[in-house]
Amino acid sequence: MIYVAILVASLFLLITFAVEHVDRTSGFPSVIAMIALGLAAKPALRSMGMLVEGIGAVVPVAGAVALVLIVLEGALDIELKRERLKPALTAFALAAFALLFYGAVFAAIAAGLLELTYFQGAILATPLALISSSVAIPASRTLDAEAREFIVYESSTSDILGVLAFFALVHSGATLHGFVTGLAGGGLLSLLLAIACSIALVAISTRATAHVRYVPLLAGLFALYAAGELLHLSPLIMVLLFGLMLNNRAALVRIPGVARIAEKISSQTVGEFKVLVQELTFAVRGFFFFLLGYTTNPADFGSARSWAAAALILIVVYGARYAMLRPLGRSFAATLTWIAPRGLITVVLYLDARRQLHLPSYMDGAVLLVVFLSAGALALAPRRRQSEPPPASA
Repeated sequence: MIYVAILVASLFLLITFAVEHVDRTSGFPSVIAMIALGLAAKPALRSMGMLVEGIGAVVPVAGAVALVLIVLEGALDIELKRERLKPALTAFALAAFALLFYGAVFAAIAAGLLELTYFQGAILATPLALISSSVAIPASRTLDAEAREFIVYESSTSDILGVLAFFALVHSGATLHGFVTGLAGGGLLSLLLAIACSIALVAISTRATAHVRYVPLLAGLFALYAAGELLHLSPLIMVLLFGLMLNNRAALVRIPGVARIAEKISSQTVGEFKVLVQELTFAVRGFFFFLLGYTTNPADFGSARSWAAAALILIVVYGARYAMLRPLGRSFAATLTWIAPRGLITVVLYLDARRQLHLPSYMDGAVLLVVFLSAGALALAPRRRQSEPPPASA
């Protein structure tokens, strides 16, 4: 059994690599392929008497790990420059407005159709209001530099604000005062702790001289992320800031207090760390979506209510997204309208929302259909093929 497990894991990684290659060359979303493989694996393993139970508990853990790595990978691609500040702020503003708009619309729909209170509807709506950086950032590799930069900032911001808003709603006591207090306090505390922890992690990375340097650094990052989640903060801010600081030595040396630390950042260290993060992200992301497919009940896709709910969600998402992007330019809107996937962060937060609320079973199918169909919509975005992904700058 040990060697069978090693064989299966090795074959899985090779298949994941092949799927990612197809995604890069053909534009077919790898997310769909990995979930489909997971769906097919369950009956195949059952027929061989190798069905594994209890995997459902691993899905949220794999999702959280993948989310941290994906945001970190995106941050390590961004170079902070004064002339790119405007696009970054534009992406931030759009992500914040979209979260408010989609959250309000979906909360109203949920309250009306599912007999939930408005606050309960908002808890369910928040995961559906977010662009998943776990899908959007990899999909942006084939876009030009300006569009990729926008997607990295927008999707990362959407995840961060969404997680902060979600937990503020959950712990609000169903009152507006509780939500605002939790959002403002959690946001400020998250930002202050993120700055302090990011500076500390960068300082550690510049002083580490042992042969094994990056795994302890990642372990510290994940420990701080988990601690932040346990305190109901938004530790993705710390992940984003850490990546930005590590990859932007030139900007940090101008800031009093951290200039001395920034001067010790080695381009070789950053380059090696990037490679490690990219490799881990590739494996963990594929593992998560495969497990999601494996633990999914195919019957969830057979409900007419699931399809109707998914269709309503997607019509609102893409119709409103085009209207929001249109002021930025017709070609920009045409390219980015379809890059609004719901994915890892949607599933992770929905699983938490389902534990908080009494939801009809067809909602499981609706959420998964939204993930599937929004990933498939990525193929509709006009793309400029490139041999290598362009560096993002902001």
